[in-house]
Amino acid sequence: MKLSSLILGGVVAVAVIAVLMAVLGVSFHTPTSLQGAALYDPSKEIKVQGTVTGVEEFDCPVSEGELGVHLTLKTTDGTFQVHLAPSRILQGQRLAFVAGDQVQVLGSQVRVNGKKGIIVRELVRGRDSYIFRDPAGNLLMVQ
Repeated sequence: MKLSSLILGGVVAVAVIAVLMAVLGVSFHTPTSLQGAALYDPSKEIKVQGTVTGVEEFDCPVSEGELGVHLTLKTTDGTFQVHLAPSRILQGQRLAFVAGDQVQVLGSQVRVNGKKGIIVRELVRGRDSYIFRDPAGNLLMVQ
């Protein structure tokens, strides 16, 4: 077998693997080693207001690997993934959000899995105000 045939075969194999990885959506984000309150940085606190365009539940390092509730919030500063709290806590508090809610959020800016986000400390919806975390980022809500 010729050396050129081996090289060509290797190049084709690498190309096929790259295409498969792209099609299957393989992601190469740096894993987040911090979890929970350790991700909260008071020096990065911001206050934004906007419209909830989506509500999702998924495992997240902010919720320490638990199923957490997340809002997609459209603001004048862009769209943020808003990290609320573990689902079991919000269900226990009978607290729910829906697309169309107008909210104001105070929290720490983060980037989780490549997405611009905010870990909520305080949230205001209409006349209701909710305190999720203390100023250090420790979760205050209980089930």
